[in-house]
Order: sequence, then structure tokens, then C-alpha cells
Amino acid sequence: MAQDGHGPGRLRVAMVGHGFMGAAHSQAWRTAPRFFDLGVEPEMAVVVGRDAERTEAARRQYGWQAASTDWRHVVADPDIDVVDVVSPGSSHVEVAIAALEAGKHVLCEKPLANTVDEAEAMTAAAQAAAERGVRAMVGFSYRRVPAIAFARQLVADGRIGTVRQVRALYLQDWLADEDGPMTWRLDKALAGSGSLGDIGAHAIDLVEHVTGAQLSTVSGTLETFVHERPLMAEGVGLSGTASSERGQVTVDDAAFFLGRLSGGAADGAIGTFEATRYATGRKNGLTLEVSGSEGAIQFDLESMNELRLYESSAPAGEQGFRRILVTEPEHPWMAAWWPTGHLIGYEHTFSHQVTDFVRAIVAGTDPQPSFADGLHVQRVLDAVERSAADGSAWTVI
Repeated sequence: MAQDGHGPGRLRVAMVGHGFMGAAHSQAWRTAPRFFDLGVEPEMAVVVGRDAERTEAARRQYGWQAASTDWRHVVADPDIDVVDVVSPGSSHVEVAIAALEAGKHVLCEKPLANTVDEAEAMTAAAQAAAERGVRAMVGFSYRRVPAIAFARQLVADGRIGTVRQVRALYLQDWLADEDGPMTWRLDKALAGSGSLGDIGAHAIDLVEHVTGAQLSTVSGTLETFVHERPLMAEGVGLSGTASSERGQVTVDDAAFFLGRLSGGAADGAIGTFEATRYATGRKNGLTLEVSGSEGAIQFDLESMNELRLYESSAPAGEQGFRRILVTEPEHPWMAAWWPTGHLIGYEHTFSHQVTDFVRAIVAGTDPQPSFADGLHVQRVLDAVERSAADGSAWTVI
């Protein structure tokens, strides 16, 4: 930005990683400034990867100005203002801390780290950097679904009364084929955990975000159904041919846990959580139901423009959930997009994320969710793992 001696109104971005999340984040960096007034113009300066050829291909496809295979050089570059970390979890701690210490604002994908110790180190670095005006945010993009933001408003306004129960499920089936290939997401050293951290972290964050409460104790179980998978031939993508060698799956395939919430409108509430990548027939089934003393809210990511609201105050003959199409300009972020009733999709959540992150940088405020929020989720994940390992009825977070 201009504070670093660059041209006025510039914010030069480096993205570390270029896989699935790299595509989503690239689309957001391109699109957000076209639809929202950010107060500054982000520039997609450089994308970083391990393989030069693949990184250059990503640069061309996603629209970055330059490609690099040396993240340390990029992080140290005084011409870079923001580092967007979308690489595997094992790299988050080193890249994010180096970027923060170099004075770069950091957006880091979830889960924040692979361990609580790593997340604590990252949070400490973010807090120290904040004293120098450097901002950090963890990328729980589903907070930026307008229907989720609207649900949070309804709960905060007391529309469903005191929250008593929550049910959160994140169901996918992309690992249901036991002969499907190994990926880095099945290696604990790279991913930290399996379904629990990969998708369960989203369910945890959404429950806490919508209710304004935090999980305080959990009781869980983890299961790995398939312990070995074929390795892919060198240089071949997921659609290619598997090699005859097999690799060890070292993460959970499914996670189930109970939780108790404290604080806010959900103080004392209980919750049930499930995260699995073996739910045959479910492609991206993130659902949330919040039951209160005076009503309830239902959300399904596969119908992400809708929210279902039940209010017990309705006349007896009109009881039941009613469908709200969350596409009005009064709904969060929607005024920037299409006319009423015209739907948005998955990619828009990342544009909203970039919008909120950049606006916070410009305003000199701390963006949400913070690294401290990411650390809390990491502690919940750790507590579930400890409960599952020793069979504890309840584990304190």
C-alpha cells in the first residue's frame, strides 16, 4: 500500500499455493474490487508453488502477474503488501509467521494450523504484528454466506429466543471409493487431521459464529475406514493412473462429537456435530439447525441462498418452517450483486472474504475471524481428538 512507499491505493498480493483453494482465492481477488468499493486496488502480484511448470500454468490460468517457487523471497519482497496462504496446513505456521514479521498482512486458510502449539505461535505473531498495524485473518469463508450472516442477525436479535440445541453436519463422499488415490489431505503430517479438521472445522466455526457462543467441552469419536490407498504415479494428477504402491492413511475418515456451549444466547446449550467424507451420495452437505425457546433456524449449503425460519409466535394454523430467499439488497453483501431473486454461489463467499479483509486493512481495524478465533477452533479439534483417544466422556477445551 501507499504506507510502504508504493503507488497510492495499491495493495500488492502474493498467494502461496495454487490448488483448489488457490483457484477460489484467485477468483475472489479478481472479482471483489469490481463489485465492492474496497478503498484500495488489490493487485495479483505473484503466485507461489513448489513446481515451476505447474506454478506458471496457475499464473496464466488465474491471472497473476508473476510466478515463483521461493516463498521466502516473495515474503521478504518489500513490494508485497499481503500474503494469502492457501498451501497445505503443514506450511501455514512458517509462512504466516514469516510474513507477519516482514510486515505483511496475512489471510490464512483454515484450519489455522496442524497443532495447537503451531496455532498459538501464529496467534502470538499476529498479536505482535497488530501493534505495528499489520492485520491477520483466518479464512472461514462460510461465514460470508449471506444466509449465514442473516441467521446470525436473527439469533442476536432474539428471534428464536434462548438457544437450547444445535445440530451441525458436514457430509461429503469423495473418499467413499476405497481404491481412490492418496492425497495430501490423508497424510497427518501435511493435513493435521482428516474430516475433523478439513470440514469439521467449518461446522464448529459456523455454530459459534451464528450463536455467539463457544464450545467449552466435547466428547467425541473418530474412525478411519480405509487404512491404505494407492499412490499416484509420479507427475500424474488425481484423474491419472494409480501406481502399484500403496500409502498409509494417517487421519480420521469420520468424526462425531457432542459439545456444550457457553456464552451469548446459547449459554448452556448442547450440540451434535458430524464430519465425514464417506457419506455416500452427499457432495457438499453442510447443514446447520439451531433450536431455541421461541423458534428455530435451518440452513443447507446446497441451497445456500435460502434460510428456513420457524417462529412459535405464529398462529396455530400457520406453524412450521418458512422459506426465506436471502437475495434482497437488505441482506448482507447482496446489494453489490444481482437483482432480487437472482442467486449467488460458492465463489461469492470468497469475494466477500476478500472484501471484508481489505476493508479492515484500509480502516486499520482487526478483521474477523482473527487468528485467535482460529486458535480456539484448533483447541476444539484437539479436544475432540483427545476425547476420542482416551474415551473421555467430556474433555475440556
